[in-house]
Amino acid sequence: MATIDIFNGDADGICALIQLRLSQPRNSRLVTGVKRDISLVASAAIEAGDEVVILDISMEKNHLALCAALSAGARCFYVDHHFAGDIPEHNNLEAIINTAPDVCTSMLVNQYLHGAYTEWALVGAFGDNLKKSAGELAKPLHLDDNKLDVLERLGIYINYNGYGARLEDLHFPPAELYRLLSAYASPFSFVAEDSASFKQLEQGYQDDMGLARALSPEWADEQVGLYLLPNAAWARRVSGVFSNDLANDFAERAHAVLTLKADGNYLVSVRAPLSNKTGADDICRQFATGGGRKAAAGINDLPAGDLPRFVDTLRNQYKKNG
Repeated sequence: MATIDIFNGDADGICALIQLRLSQPRNSRLVTGVKRDISLVASAAIEAGDEVVILDISMEKNHLALCAALSAGARCFYVDHHFAGDIPEHNNLEAIINTAPDVCTSMLVNQYLHGAYTEWALVGAFGDNLKKSAGELAKPLHLDDNKLDVLERLGIYINYNGYGARLEDLHFPPAELYRLLSAYASPFSFVAEDSASFKQLEQGYQDDMGLARALSPEWADEQVGLYLLPNAAWARRVSGVFSNDLANDFAERAHAVLTLKADGNYLVSVRAPLSNKTGADDICRQFATGGGRKAAAGINDLPAGDLPRFVDTLRNQYKKNG
């Protein structure tokens, strides 16, 4: 029997697990990867009697592997905010699923733990670009603007670190970054005591975002903007946080950021308008490797030949909903 922690390699997945393991310490085996690596349950080698935690990855994308784990006799605790599909009914499954656009997995774990480690939940929420939700969650803590800024920056940097086609693209493998962060009950302690790691994330983010912000859109109107990024490690790292920045800067507009891959296909990030946080997942699920949530979604491998169909789908979605 083993304890297995399966989690998304972005800020939300990491911060959700930090909270849970600060509250319920376990010597667990970590299963994670780059942010877009979400079909993780099948790779976890789950056996009878295993205690499995699954955080911030779509149940729909892991449905068959989850059912196999339950049938094998594993107990699974599943917390997520992405489209879930059919949730299995099984005595060995405890699931907390909430797909509301203003909720993330870190916030759901914070609620489950009755606010035991809310500072880490705030880092996860800021990393998922849920600034308004984070602001509401932070009110009982009475943090000043400088402290909120530290939590927001850390969330953005952790989220930024998760993007890439492979682990070699990242500054820190997500499992390693989780271990560094989870040594601290408070994110403020991490920033103060491991300033070298914090500065490495910050410098990488600033360098890559400088390159992204120098780009002009391929096209943009009042409803939709589309950016094309080159086949480069910096572009793969920055695609998600750049999409979030665009969403924040142009709240009435949807955005798609497409990063060219070595084979000529595209990695896609889609952000719904902040003024209408719906539809991103509906767009991306129309393509074979797409998924996500209402406000933010993506496609792992968009064939070049499908680019015109994607553009039409994007435009039609927000003409209809705009």
